[in-house]
Amino acid sequence: MHDYTREDILRIVEEEDVAFIRLQFTDIFGTMKNMAVTVSQLEKALDNRCMFDVSSLEGLSGEEESDMYLYPDLSTFEIFPWRPQQGKVARLICDVYRTDGTPYEVDPRYVLKKTIAEAKEMGYTMNVGPECEFFLFHTDEDGIPTTVTHEKGGYFDVGPLDLGENARRDMVLTLEEMGFEITSSHHEIAPAQHEIDFRYDEALVTADNLMTFKMVVKTIAKRHGLHATFMPKPRIETYGSGMHINLSLSRDGVNAFQSEDDPNGLSREGYYFIGGLMKHMKAITCIVNPTVNSYKRFVPGYEAPVYMGWSGKTRGPLIRVPSGRGENTRIELRSPDPTANPYLALAVLLKAGLDGIRAQIMPPDSIDENIQKMTQQQRDALHVEELPRTLKDAVAELEKDDLVLDVLGKELADKIIKAHKKEYHDYCMQVTDWEISNYLYKL
Repeated sequence: MHDYTREDILRIVEEEDVAFIRLQFTDIFGTMKNMAVTVSQLEKALDNRCMFDVSSLEGLSGEEESDMYLYPDLSTFEIFPWRPQQGKVARLICDVYRTDGTPYEVDPRYVLKKTIAEAKEMGYTMNVGPECEFFLFHTDEDGIPTTVTHEKGGYFDVGPLDLGENARRDMVLTLEEMGFEITSSHHEIAPAQHEIDFRYDEALVTADNLMTFKMVVKTIAKRHGLHATFMPKPRIETYGSGMHINLSLSRDGVNAFQSEDDPNGLSREGYYFIGGLMKHMKAITCIVNPTVNSYKRFVPGYEAPVYMGWSGKTRGPLIRVPSGRGENTRIELRSPDPTANPYLALAVLLKAGLDGIRAQIMPPDSIDENIQKMTQQQRDALHVEELPRTLKDAVAELEKDDLVLDVLGKELADKIIKAHKKEYHDYCMQVTDWEISNYLYKL
């Protein structure tokens, strides 16, 4: 994040020979979109006078209101390192505004900014550190992505087992050139699976960074002849990709979750935040796990959480309190996956946590053993609930949760619910290879 002025950007564009500027924004499904303008139109863009038609963009607006303006956030100006060095390409992340000068309520970035403002009124700033996993697969002779990989690498393996290390290295260097502070990168558990982690930051910056991160990973993978996918479960026989989210609140520059007197190192606000997450978790699941494929990851034995519980001692629950204490005290939510729209995901998580603080919601007792290895009788005795196991179930939970619906706003919530119901309906209509192999010959 930069503290650029309008004049700074005009000067940098001239000095660096920038020819094109991409005005980027995100639709409700977390897909990055953009409208490119030449440098001759930059002043117009910086004056918030670039209009675009969103009527054909699924999830944004209907034909009755198709004209919107893009308002660039000057702090997001970046030059793409992989583009030509003459006639360079830069980008600005934008907010979407109506023609009357008011924010468009369906814009995911606005939804997060609105929730951040609510937290600020309570004296809080939320810091977020994501851990985003992805796969690198081969493409076929036509350049079409496959799920084929020739590598056999596993957790923290190195080359030559890790055939993707050169691509991952270039991703890291490109991200650093764009201002990211990369804290680690490594091969993940499954063959062809990788993780790159970057430093935590305030919620809006992190959401912007996640959108940029995914764009960079896909771009650099393609330059290596590979396809990067953030699909949660591309292969049935192995682990899926998650996006663990580390959360903390600060108040007056001090971590509000820390406590020296508590066995888990948590303040009352930390416990209340967990309580709020637990209360609204089933509805939140629809936002942080937004695809049919997301629920293929929720399978016992593959590390993704299936049951709702928290712990300050074990690594496997839905919510855990990592070992860092003091200013490093944080809460890690382990259910989200990389298909989540980061703006909406962070908005609903923040709102749920604030609800916990306002209502002083204490979470249930921690469960400091592996919930997935318990018998159902043991889980029932502890009143352990399951996360929604299908997108259909998650949508039903969303429809019942007034707080999460309020975060999204009626128009956006209606669009999300309608889209997810259609996706699940379309999915149920498919005849899969599994059905053919199991039924065709014997029925």
